[in-house]
Amino acid sequence: AAGDPVSMVPGSSERGSWCNEHMLHERLDIIEEKVIKTVEHLESEVKSLLNIISETTLNIPTVPGTPLIDVFDGQY
Repeated sequence: AAGDPVSMVPGSSERGSWCNEHMLHERLDIIEEKVIKTVEHLESEVKSLLNIISETTLNIPTVPGTPLIDVFDGQY
């Protein structure tokens, strides 16, 4: 029972260390979950925007003889 953090004397530095580490891990888990959800949301938004751009560019009338520009080739 001496090594069990729950049975330590309140206020002991060992229990405080365990408790702080446990709280830190809980917070990191929460942050990780929020980051994952945010990335998933942003991926969805980017896909949606790329689809809109793709659909829009297909509907733009071009003047005969005008060179087509690929906005995704990295030169612009």
